[in-house]
Amino acid sequence: MNPEAARTFADEWIECWNSHDLDRILSHYADDICFHSPRAHLVTGTSPVNGKSALRAYWSKALSQSPDLEFSLIEYFLGADCLSVHYANHRDQRVIETFVFGEEGLVIESIACYQRPDNS
Repeated sequence: MNPEAARTFADEWIECWNSHDLDRILSHYADDICFHSPRAHLVTGTSPVNGKSALRAYWSKALSQSPDLEFSLIEYFLGADCLSVHYANHRDQRVIETFVFGEEGLVIESIACYQRPDNS
């Protein structure tokens, strides 16, 4: 991944989430995606979420519970086969999400880390 592709992915990913279009969001992910998130654990009772169909079910539920969801890109960090996106969510919470890409250019693993509750 080069810097231009990283910026394009980060911008498009944020735009997809802000559109609340689940199909657009999921278009970035491989069928065998493994998604790690403490929010997933709160909503589904489990983490990681394995597979695109399970991820669809989780995000469908999460989106219905957060109609005001909106992300703002802060920064992105480029790795060899991965990208970390630092953004703020609608709860004014900062999040860093790391995406690992497979050979087909789709996300095969994603790890979301949230700012500590005390914001320090």
